[in-house]
Amino acid sequence: MNKLLNILFIEDDIIEGMKFNRVLFKLELKHRLIEVNNGEEALELLQSGGDLPDIILLDLNMPKMNGIEFLRILKKDESLKKIPTIIFTTSNNQKDILECYKIGIAGYIIKPLKYEDYQTIVKKTLDYWTANELT
Repeated sequence: MNKLLNILFIEDDIIEGMKFNRVLFKLELKHRLIEVNNGEEALELLQSGGDLPDIILLDLNMPKMNGIEFLRILKKDESLKKIPTIIFTTSNNQKDILECYKIGIAGYIIKPLKYEDYQTIVKKTLDYWTANELT
């Protein structure tokens, strides 16, 4: 049975955030979206003692703390390391991809440029994680 997800969306580009929100609205996906602008804000939120997200969608190219730096800290924390983290980025750099999988991500998605393709990939990703049995 599909369920609603608590999604932590870590993205510094306001246009990308608006686009992601537009897709959720257009597809009538009622997931709870928590948005932060960088890895530092995300860690503060995650370590604040509130409810943890079901999944994290993480951009790699961000100021203050990039996605790989965030991942390294996240995956060393016993209370946070099991949160499925999906890289959602424009970077197709093989070194980044391999490093992220080595650290322990659940998936690596390159953001499509065409809006229709972007919408499709967001829907498929969220459909998978709503059907998946999270631990």
